[in-house]
Formats: sequence, structure tokens, C-alpha cells
Amino acid sequence: MKSSLIILSFFATGLLLGIFRLLPETLFNEEISFYVLCCLMFTVGFSIGQQGNFVRQFRRLNPRIVFLPLFTIAGTWLGALAVGFFINGFSLFDCLAASSGFGYYSLSSILITRYKGVELGTIALLSNIVREIFTLLFAPLMVKYFGKLSPISSGGATTMDTTFPVIVQSAGKDYALVSIYHGFITDLSWTFPSLFW
Repeated sequence: MKSSLIILSFFATGLLLGIFRLLPETLFNEEISFYVLCCLMFTVGFSIGQQGNFVRQFRRLNPRIVFLPLFTIAGTWLGALAVGFFINGFSLFDCLAASSGFGYYSLSSILITRYKGVELGTIALLSNIVREIFTLLFAPLMVKYFGKLSPISSGGATTMDTTFPVIVQSAGKDYALVSIYHGFITDLSWTFPSLFW
């Protein structure tokens, strides 16, 4: 939860600085955001590469676990479509794109802002931050009432980084590898929004 509060405080600070024009606009542009995004992708790839025995441990998992990220993606899109019918000003494809970050707010919001505008990019950012905070706050309750896979599915792409500790604490160490696998697969899904533009 501490990391989410830190992220929210940075977002709120940036929002206030932007509203009151306290920093020059030339300091932050789309090109700089893109390079920061590339560095972020590099660090994600590096952290996955450090898991030396990842492939061997993955082979021991129940084969049905392979489908968990797919159900997470499908459930997220179904929810976005359901909400999309009640939102004016955005197409169903826009709603699908905004939801396709699966909790990966830094990547999806930058891409959506670049290709679809600031308004939809902000919606994507907020929806993904809310998803992460919801998982961090309610993981123990989800395990209690919906099973040990529920906080993993709820966390989306964040299950291999920010929500990983609370998932392992709530669901148990046996689900650590499942959480990493799920986060890795949903992380790769950042390319999905481009299918809808």
C-alpha cells in the first residue's frame, strides 16, 4: 500500500503542477515520455531475466493455470464493454483500449495519450491506479470470499511487482510463481490497445 500512496502522491503533485503551470511545458513532452517508457520496459525485462529458474518452476504448475491471464483479460474487456454502453463521448473500442493496461498505468496511459488524446489517457491512468489500489487493499478479503486466485486476477499486470507482496502474504507462497507468470503475460498485453485504433 505504501508504494501505491507514493505513486498517487507523484500523480497528484504532477497534476497540481500542470494545473497551475508551475513548470515549463517544454520540460515534459511525448518524446521524453516515450524514452522513459522504454527504460521502464527494459527494467521489467531485466527483472524477469533475473529469475534464473523461472522456466523450470513454471513447468511444475498445474496446466490450467496457463489460462488465468486469458480469463483476466477477457473479464476486464467484458467489464469495459458493459461500462462502455453507459459512457457518452467514447466508443466501445476506446473503452477497451483504456482498460487494456490491466493495471499497467505507466505504459498504457502514455500510449493512449499519444494516440487517442489526454482525456482518454487520463481515464486509462486512473482506472489502472484504482485497480492496483483495490488489489492492495482488498486482497485478504478476496482470498477469503473468492479464492486464492482472485487477487492475482484482480491485480492484472501488477502481480509481478507492486501487488506481488500482498498477494503472497494473502494467498501464500505457493502462489508466488503463479503471480509472477500472470503479471508477465498480462504485461505483454500492452500491445492490445493498438488493435482498437
